Amino acid sequence: PSLSLPLIIGTLILVVTFLSPEAGLYVLVFSMLLGPEFIVGGMGTGTTLGRGVTLRFDDLLLLLVGFGWLARTAISEDAGRFVRTPLNRAIMLYTAACVFATLMGMLLGHVRHSGGFFFLLKYYEYFFLFFMTVNIVTTEKQIKRLLVASLVTFTLVSLYCLAQIPSGQRVSAPFEGVDGEPNTLGGYLVFMMAVVAGLLLTPGATTKKLPLLALLGLGGMVLQATLSRASFLSAIVVVVAVLDLARRRSPTLLGILLLSLIVFVIAMPNSVVDRMMYTFTQPKESGQIEMGGIRIDTSTSERLHSWQEALDVFWRSPLWGAGVTGGPFMDAMYPRVLTETGLLGISAFFYLLWRLFQMGLTAYHSGDDPFVRGLALGFLLGLLGLVVHAIGANSFIIVRIMEPFWLFTALLVKAYILKVAPEGSDAYALGDDMDARRLSSTGAGTRMPLPLGFKRGSIPGS
Repeated sequence: PSLSLPLIIGTLILVVTFLSPEAGLYVLVFSMLLGPEFIVGGMGTGTTLGRGVTLRFDDLLLLLVGFGWLARTAISEDAGRFVRTPLNRAIMLYTAACVFATLMGMLLGHVRHSGGFFFLLKYYEYFFLFFMTVNIVTTEKQIKRLLVASLVTFTLVSLYCLAQIPSGQRVSAPFEGVDGEPNTLGGYLVFMMAVVAGLLLTPGATTKKLPLLALLGLGGMVLQATLSRASFLSAIVVVVAVLDLARRRSPTLLGILLLSLIVFVIAMPNSVVDRMMYTFTQPKESGQIEMGGIRIDTSTSERLHSWQEALDVFWRSPLWGAGVTGGPFMDAMYPRVLTETGLLGISAFFYLLWRLFQMGLTAYHSGDDPFVRGLALGFLLGLLGLVVHAIGANSFIIVRIMEPFWLFTALLVKAYILKVAPEGSDAYALGDDMDARRLSSTGAGTRMPLPLGFKRGSIPGS
């Protein structure tokens, strides 16, 4: 029974996905934060605490859904025809850099074969999710339904974490093990709250403002209970960006936001203030860094030491690094990429971040649809928050942050495609050349302007 039941469930999911790939996406959306995990191998005790290869229920679901989608694509009329996006080149360069660095690490004995292989698979399952979503989604209604499903998942996770607050412990997402991962939950909350804020700040993007405001407040309470300083820092940067945006649009809106922020700060629990002050008030212990007579707590000191350690490892192999899992464990994204993939990998990683920002800006400034603009603004705010969050966490390789992130990336790309390339018109295709010229529209009968990063072509099935 222990074997036959999973086989039956897996077969059922495979059949459902083959018949309706969109249904498989909904299953994935709800499993991203609500699926259990289990550790494979003896290299650690969790994704952020060690080198353990952590498999989650959604990893297996993604395998089944992806196989069903590929099987359906293979027998369809559009077999082999996929939507091109401006992120393709950046994704492939980063993938190639990590694979090359890991192969070199294996050859030189820095990387265990099984660990490096499975970590690479987990790194790139998000990219597969991105490509699969872009190709499965074909209508704006599907995009909005997937957005609603993601927000429902966000609500369920927040309510689950809200119930943990009376315990006095730091909250974490469901099925995070005994210790939990509050920092991971914090990064997810910041990104999802940024998406909600983008929809609220864009006039006409949504008519359901009251539920989104309530969700924003719920997420804010749960974020405080994580006591994650990296998440607090990223949230502060997002709030500053929102205030600057409000200042440019409406003084009244800025006043409302400032008043809400003041009330929020006044009502902030003492535990949050103590957690932030703990950075400088921890009793003297070994391993602390002192700067100008001020002691830094051991956790922050360890992250600062990791940057120095990253430079030491980097100089041993500056070009391609030690390979994925080949260097020492670091709970900070940028030194980790530097040690594992060297100059090749860190350059490809920053290039990918730049393309993501550029894609979001293109969708925000070039589109005239309020929903697309709201989704683009939320995506940009969320990406900004994750870039800051990655200073103190491995944000861009954590599954529970990256799966929602790449899902929304795909939804934004496809939403823009559908708006600028309606069926039966002279369509636009998202191309790999972000330096394509803008064309101007000067009168009736001329074609609409070509946004940065888009080139003329056709999009099958759009």
